[in-house]
Amino acid sequence: MNRALIIFVKNPVLGQVKTRLAAELGDEKALKIYHALLHYTRQISSQVSAKRYLYYADEIKENDAWSPIEYCKKLQFGSDLGARMSQAFAEVGEENKVIIGSDCPQLLSEDIEAAFHFLEQYDLVIGPANDGGYYLLGMKEVHQPLFEQMQWSTELVFQETLNRAKGANLKVKVLRELVDLDTLDDLKETGFNLEE
Repeated sequence: MNRALIIFVKNPVLGQVKTRLAAELGDEKALKIYHALLHYTRQISSQVSAKRYLYYADEIKENDAWSPIEYCKKLQFGSDLGARMSQAFAEVGEENKVIIGSDCPQLLSEDIEAAFHFLEQYDLVIGPANDGGYYLLGMKEVHQPLFEQMQWSTELVFQETLNRAKGANLKVKVLRELVDLDTLDDLKETGFNLEE
């Protein structure tokens, strides 16, 4: 099977994750929510038929809940999110590559499987998020212009990525829009269960 699922996670450290939620709910509740999101992401990703790569933001944790048998553990490297994603895409060897984060409690393993399926017919697969970003990106080859000089963490990311892809004559498949959980309103909209 020539599939790589890349998962980007932040190390769950008090005061350093879900900062917009923390502003509304406090650092401890925000950390609890992020732990629940990690658990959910682990659950859905383990059901996907692919080689799984887990990229930590700050340091690799060998003895956490992510099994080193199921996940090849690596470290994100680069000056911004685009550089880190580009480096991860280039580093994994598989032909069909899909990257996700750990902020999307509406994402299903079926969505990820569908992205891999669409990569058989499309150059790029992208899942738009409600905040103007994207929750999933899939490609066979690294298309560097999609990652360079992007205004990350803004509502412009998805549309600008789409514009650049079309400008490069890439055949693009857009998936359903989902909610990235960043705010209290997002939490209410998704109905995410923290007790999972």
